[in-house]
Amino acid sequence: MELNHIIAEITDQADEFLGEKPRRDHAQSAVADLIERDYFELTATHRTTVIAGVLAALEAEERFGMEFVGDPFKAEPESEKEGDA
Repeated sequence: MELNHIIAEITDQADEFLGEKPRRDHAQSAVADLIERDYFELTATHRTTVIAGVLAALEAEERFGMEFVGDPFKAEPESEKEGDA
């Protein structure tokens, strides 16, 4: 079986196991359970690859909502002042 096909197939089924307010940690365990049930023949390395691929696809689709990285209250760095050259 080709891993990209499995990743696409699981990603397409995401609505069935994500729920209304999906969280990344919940999605990761749900994907792992799905793989255990439906793709039990995959090796541990392939399972890890599929889980990472599905989570990356779901993040690209912004299924987990907006997440802040870093400190949202930290002041932004000052940009170069105009006229300096």
